[in-house]
Amino acid sequence: MGQYANMTVLYQDRVNWAWSPADNASLAQANVSSVVQPGVAKSVAMPVFSMTLGAVSNIIALVILIKSYARFRRRSKATFLLFASSLVLTDFAGHVIPGALVLRLYTKGMEAAGPLCQLLGGSLVFFGLCPLFLGCIMAVERCVGVTRPLLHAAVVTSARSKLAVVGLWLLAGCVALLPFIKLGTYRVQWPKTWCFISVGPDGHWTEVAFALLFSCLGVTALLISLICNTISGVTLIQARIKKKKNCNRKAKSHDIEMVVQLIGIMMVSCICWSPLLVTVSITRSQSSAEYDWLSFLGVRMASWNQILDPWVYILLRRAVLRKLYTMVVRKTDFNKSKFERWEISSFQSSERSVVNRL
Repeated sequence: MGQYANMTVLYQDRVNWAWSPADNASLAQANVSSVVQPGVAKSVAMPVFSMTLGAVSNIIALVILIKSYARFRRRSKATFLLFASSLVLTDFAGHVIPGALVLRLYTKGMEAAGPLCQLLGGSLVFFGLCPLFLGCIMAVERCVGVTRPLLHAAVVTSARSKLAVVGLWLLAGCVALLPFIKLGTYRVQWPKTWCFISVGPDGHWTEVAFALLFSCLGVTALLISLICNTISGVTLIQARIKKKKNCNRKAKSHDIEMVVQLIGIMMVSCICWSPLLVTVSITRSQSSAEYDWLSFLGVRMASWNQILDPWVYILLRRAVLRKLYTMVVRKTDFNKSKFERWEISSFQSSERSVVNRL
């Protein structure tokens, strides 16, 4: 009995020791460490997957656009392809550069702070505004080309188009550099692995002004794209219904392809960027925890814009549309119906080899 009593006392002492407050804190810290490490590993996998998928997608789209730009001789189409190639190239850089900075933070296991934080925040703002600006100018160029072809032929040239692209890059760069002259701030964002615009309910007026500038520029670009693409689409539909004699069918097929691609770009941009732009603009009425979660979700969604953009050019080409149209017509047997207006020849590509391969 004495032996059992000693064992009972020893067991009770061990229980009391195991559940002491000091050891509870140590145990909790150990548990957190054991949970955080696998979480970090999972977090690293997501940026790697996103950066790889985005880079590969943009490379494929860039090769397609460069080949089309080199072979196509129509000036309106060449201008559109120049803008599209610039957009895809910007999306590619927007995946590689910020992605490399984020991966460095994950691998080093340190918080984003100092010059690295400023560089990461500036790159996110720059590569965020550039696609919105380029999508906007592409929509404006197509709207002028569809509604005012003579003005487009007189005003839009290759040299001016290249200057416009450089000008938009410079504008986005100037906005991204504002925090470096104390007009706004980049700060570490939750979960302390990236940096972005610093703003909140108690933010300084310069921070609020910078956040509103970023949001207003993005929303304005989306609204202009929406208006111009709507005008272009309505104009093409009216021209097709009225069968205007001065509209060449082949030229119209090029316009249809470009407007369809622009609508796809606009839809992708609206879906991916609207949450972040709205979040940045309403942070004055949000608590810190709500802002952290919404901004993190918004940036994650915005990053998919650069992944989905190239697939618009890959999937919405005339060669692919022609193939889909042929499949639909054969299955529905509408060869003698009103769909004859949309003849297969409307989507014939000048690149015969691409069509034959498909």
